[in-house]
Amino acid sequence: MPLARNGTVKLYWESFGQGPAVLLLGGEGMTVDGWWATIPVLTPSFRVIAFDNRDTGRSSRLPWPYSVAQMAEDAVAVLDDAGEQRALVYGMSLGSLMAQELAVRHPDRVEALALGASSAGGFATWLPSSLPRSYLARAGAMGPEEAEWAAVPYTYSERTRQAHPKRIVANINHRLRSPVGALAYLHHGAAAATHDAYERLNRVAVPTLIVHGEQDIMVPPANALVLAERIPGAQLQLWPDAAHLYMIDEPRADREIARFLLEQSGASTTAGRTAA
Repeated sequence: MPLARNGTVKLYWESFGQGPAVLLLGGEGMTVDGWWATIPVLTPSFRVIAFDNRDTGRSSRLPWPYSVAQMAEDAVAVLDDAGEQRALVYGMSLGSLMAQELAVRHPDRVEALALGASSAGGFATWLPSSLPRSYLARAGAMGPEEAEWAAVPYTYSERTRQAHPKRIVANINHRLRSPVGALAYLHHGAAAATHDAYERLNRVAVPTLIVHGEQDIMVPPANALVLAERIPGAQLQLWPDAAHLYMIDEPRADREIARFLLEQSGASTTAGRTAA
């Protein structure tokens, strides 16, 4: 069982496929299992590296809080353990905040960025409305299965809830393979709430794609507009029939992310051959 180490924190990770490395950074309470719909889209072209965030799955549990910046150092530790000096980085929700920190703090480790359901943090954050905030306040006190089902109105689009309920069932079943405890919700939520990269985002110097569901009420899509304005040259892609879990609502989103990452990988390879 591969375990990377960031100080005393042990991080379980897995690798899928072959090719240029893509590092996946998961959202709140998300483990490797939570990427079940994304990994098959990426593996035909990439070596996909995914890991269980601290406090989840097979990684270390911590009794004290931590920051997004510390979680970004976890990502560096995983890259080191996987033998990858540099990777394309795809983060969603909390993982996208980690990706921002990774790109700013360790620009030499990041080839390109895909930021899904993301926010710059700080004063520039557009906050969710009262109903999703109420759910987030209660989720930690629920059992894992209850929390997943209670989140359905807030994390999936109306179209998915009405026309594609099997997608929701499949996603919940995968997520429940590694149930999340109350402390993970508390720690991950606190880390996300204190994230603030707004003033530093103009230092992101790699190609960046920002992806967001227009029906996202957990992280309102106005946050994507802020990111697109702050990150030099960033591309913005909004999906009208998708909410927070856009990859479940709109499977084309991951295919477009794969296309973007492949283009950046190809550009890097071509540049390297030219330089040689």
